Amino acid sequence: MCGIVGYVGKRSCLPIILEGLRRLEYRGYDSAGITILEDGRLETRKKAGKVADLENIWKSTGGSATIGMGHTRWATHGEPNDRNAHPHHDCSGSIAVVHNGVIENYRALKIKLEKSGHLFSSETDTEVIAHLIEEFYEKTTDLAQAVRLTLRQLDGTYGIVVMSARDPEKLVAARKGSPLVVGYGEGESIVASDASALVEHTRDVTYLLDGQLAVVERATVTVKNLEDVEVEKAVEHITFDLEQIEKSGYEHFMLKEIHEQPETIRNAMRGRLLAADGEVKLGGLQDVMEKLVAAKRIILVGCGTSWHAGLVGEYMLEQIAKVPAEVEYASEFRYRNPLVSKDDVVFLISQSGETADTLAALREAKGKGATVLGIVNVVGSTIARESDGGVYVHAGPEIGVASTKAFTSQLTVLALISLMLARAKGMAKRDIVALAKELDAVPGKVKKILEDAKVVADIAREFKDARHFLYLGRGANFPVALEGALKLKEISYIHAEGYPAAEMKHGPIALIDEHMPVVFVAPKDAIYEKVISNLQEVKARRGRIIAVANDDDMEIQAMAEFVLRVPRTYGFFGPILNVIPLQLLSYYIAVARGTNVDQPRNLAKSVTVE
Repeated sequence: MCGIVGYVGKRSCLPIILEGLRRLEYRGYDSAGITILEDGRLETRKKAGKVADLENIWKSTGGSATIGMGHTRWATHGEPNDRNAHPHHDCSGSIAVVHNGVIENYRALKIKLEKSGHLFSSETDTEVIAHLIEEFYEKTTDLAQAVRLTLRQLDGTYGIVVMSARDPEKLVAARKGSPLVVGYGEGESIVASDASALVEHTRDVTYLLDGQLAVVERATVTVKNLEDVEVEKAVEHITFDLEQIEKSGYEHFMLKEIHEQPETIRNAMRGRLLAADGEVKLGGLQDVMEKLVAAKRIILVGCGTSWHAGLVGEYMLEQIAKVPAEVEYASEFRYRNPLVSKDDVVFLISQSGETADTLAALREAKGKGATVLGIVNVVGSTIARESDGGVYVHAGPEIGVASTKAFTSQLTVLALISLMLARAKGMAKRDIVALAKELDAVPGKVKKILEDAKVVADIAREFKDARHFLYLGRGANFPVALEGALKLKEISYIHAEGYPAAEMKHGPIALIDEHMPVVFVAPKDAIYEKVISNLQEVKARRGRIIAVANDDDMEIQAMAEFVLRVPRTYGFFGPILNVIPLQLLSYYIAVARGTNVDQPRNLAKSVTVE
């Protein structure tokens, strides 16, 4: 969740660290801090709030330091304040640590350290790491060795960077469950929790694996395992451009990413969908095609928005490919001892590829013999590496905390997988071609929806002061209702619930009065008349109706107070289009309410702790 960046080299480190933290702030923004080595001692400044607040207290110092590290925090242990902000120190103030993750046995370690005379100054689990390193450093006088011995005492997850005034030319980084990447420059090295902090300076990187420790120096980086054995570094090349992590003239990253969707959906299909031939080529699944075709069941696992994508994928797989499918919350999957066998295929869906619960579900399913496959956005992520195969969604960096383009790209990939399996299972070519052409037309239809964004902005102003929202849909559009409600909650802080439209009568209808906005996802599909019947029930109780409807649906205008238009498409591809107006609605309501759209309170982009 937290953002980490460290630098050692020839240049002044402070501007590089500050810029890196700004790029990582979407990972956590409760507080921030930086430690540099200046005049032989560690200089640390940290502050509750945003990176901009931290920058203000560094303005008059730090220009000569060429080694340092910084952290932007999403709080787990201890409230967000100056005292609990990272970096944390040992008793002597000569060792500093930044940490992403959770140390589960920190209480027992803290009690033991306090009995040995260590004094703690924060409420965090992280501080025990600094004091443990201090204990081992006194015995070994080697920072990397002290860190390695410390890590063997820790239960939980970590991505850490450590520096010491007594070892002034190096940073020591290590990971278990929380991502770290090391970048190689000319006479300099950078370590961070996300490649977006490095791309301005280098494109050649190594992603640390769990159980690896890196000694990061100006000219060299040495990677070892926790048995102190050197391991080969796999150097990869970052492919995304700096412009992709800039706002490019948009007011917010979220708005930029919503408007990128015609292109990102196209990218998910590019080179994979041969519409005229009705063929789908997914290289990352080629080696497991036999298992996919023979699978008795496909299980889709994810959290939050990715779970909603899985719900839509369930409809696609069952109705297009005729494969039994189930959807599971990653956070619950391994704790109920799921019945998974070698005949099952499990898809793990995650934008970051580092989601802690989803990664744990992957390992649980793999341990039971299932074929595990990833649907992820971030190349080189842990889920991508540990899966038996998978598909990248190619949405590019997603900086806005509320996922938009990654969601529609996930849906697109699930549609491709469904078409590929349908073809392999014998669907007639003419039917496959018809579906492939419908999918191929989706990016152009998304572009048309975005051209009417002003209509959504006008509606948003009407409802910016609402206290509650109800979102209703049926079939594959029930997950769209869930996703619309989630987006509104995430960024506007308005209470919202998504329900299957028919379930409204089993409780939620009691909430409806003249003050309740009710959003219906109502495309003209096979169950359109059923949805209209539910809509009339709301209208009879004076609910304020906003309908997402096809652009050729003239009936609904007389029943709904507001209508958000979308082009028609094949029913199970409809969610890709129908979610777009709901993304815009949540965005414009949040802007009208004055909330922080890209960095909503209490949230972070990548959930790397349980």
